[in-house]
Amino acid sequence: MSIQDASPLEEYRSRLERWQTEHAASGVRSRQLGNARLVTGLAAVAIAGLAIGAGVLSPWWLVLPVVVFIVLAVLHDRADKRYEAALRGSAYYERALARMENRWVGKGHQGEAFRDPKHLYADDLDLLGPGSAFELLSTSRTATGDRILAQWLLAPSTPETVTARQAAVGELRGRLDLREDIALMGEDIRTAIDDQAMKTWGERPAVRFFPGARWVALALACAAVLTFGLFLAQVLSVRPFMAVVLAELIFALIVRDAVRRVVVLVSTPARELKLVRLLLERLEKEQFTAPHLVHLTHALDVHGLTASAEIRRLERAVEYLDSARNQFFRVFAAPLMWIPQFTMAIETWRQECGPHIGEWIAAVGEFEALCSLATFAYERPDAVFPDLAEADEGPLFDGIDVRHPLIPRDHAIGNDVSLGGECALWIVSGSNMSGKSTLLRAVGLNSALAWAGAPVCCARLRVSPLRIGASICRLEALRTDPLSTFSGAKKREYRRPAPEHLNRAQARIDGSAFDRRSICSRIEPTPRSWSPVMMAGSDNPGADSACVRVSDHAPAGRSG
Repeated sequence: MSIQDASPLEEYRSRLERWQTEHAASGVRSRQLGNARLVTGLAAVAIAGLAIGAGVLSPWWLVLPVVVFIVLAVLHDRADKRYEAALRGSAYYERALARMENRWVGKGHQGEAFRDPKHLYADDLDLLGPGSAFELLSTSRTATGDRILAQWLLAPSTPETVTARQAAVGELRGRLDLREDIALMGEDIRTAIDDQAMKTWGERPAVRFFPGARWVALALACAAVLTFGLFLAQVLSVRPFMAVVLAELIFALIVRDAVRRVVVLVSTPARELKLVRLLLERLEKEQFTAPHLVHLTHALDVHGLTASAEIRRLERAVEYLDSARNQFFRVFAAPLMWIPQFTMAIETWRQECGPHIGEWIAAVGEFEALCSLATFAYERPDAVFPDLAEADEGPLFDGIDVRHPLIPRDHAIGNDVSLGGECALWIVSGSNMSGKSTLLRAVGLNSALAWAGAPVCCARLRVSPLRIGASICRLEALRTDPLSTFSGAKKREYRRPAPEHLNRAQARIDGSAFDRRSICSRIEPTPRSWSPVMMAGSDNPGADSACVRVSDHAPAGRSG
């Protein structure tokens, strides 16, 4: 059965079973190879005793256990890597099944770092925090991917940007193998890549070496090799070699401070860029047709090389630099000017490619955010991409079978909601726990998803560019303050009072009755002058009250 034919739940269960089987088999193989290495090592010791101590065997017999031990070591390392990959694969699909079976709350990234208490709707619509839309959506391996996803949820994007994301998410929707490969990359940890710190490192002023320093270092290293070789061949005395070593010491003292600055600053970027390089390599191998994905894969090349190839150049230089710390190689590294040469190579790389680091990390983060939305789209086959209405048609929210995105399909109750045009106000009344706030949150969350580029939990949705506001408060607060929490938030956010007709309407909600006629009679008959509003309240004193406002006329400044 192909991925397209199998349901997401069936596909996840099948892959989880495969990885669990692989995990068990690779664990057994790893233990067997470890035992074989131990036996081979003991055999080598026994042969050495017989060959060197007792003289019973020829020392050449030692070659056999040494070769076998090396082969077993290579196979054991591969088995261990396969074991770790199977462990990560099992964990990935266990988390995926938890989302499908509604066991995901508290098991994912909750986005607490991106919460803003003053945000106009994030808390009331459960966008961030435990059990939030962010926790359900995020599958990123890097903190940059999480940050970009949070930004998309917290602020609506332009119609052009959303259209491009929809095409990208639609293409990534069925590429489960790609998302699996990304999940298996590197270590089973989330890399908290600080893109701003990395960008600062790449763009910091150049560390200056004196002109021609790289050529001088290379010449001294060649001279050391030549004079030492001639000394071994008894062509020259040791004095020329010692003179070269003295010149190298003087050179090392001259460049010491510059070398130290480069070495101290490069270790963290090189380590954190490894996962970026792995993700970019996988991204570069994939063939895409969506324009936005094609742009991500081809807009990052530098000097004719791909971004992953450039990062690999840095990794190799850092690996060579670190090899000089080996106590056996250190004796040879010093006359070869090993540390100064690779330090200058690293600094040259940073000057050439450093300004692009921010672009590379941003591209990886955006790709991860798109994969998060694609995972949500794959796991919700019934979710659809909304039709984006023109700005002059709005404000508009016209949805059929609108359901709460955080509630499973078989538990959610769909409602048809049409806001805009002649119908600009909905008032929802009912008893406690009857789903009033859930309906309002469903409208708000689907609006946020729509303008993030994600599919929405509706049978159909047509929506115009919107600014969202939400407030869920208690009736006592409404009675003690003539401005509701929502209106007060609007006042703080835009630094002007909320529309007077909306204030009067909310102030009419009290603990005695939710009188639709009394509220509507207070609203001035100019529906096109104000934005669609949904309001919910209960007949019971002390019950929750809620209001969701969607608008395309938000004042300039920070918006939710």
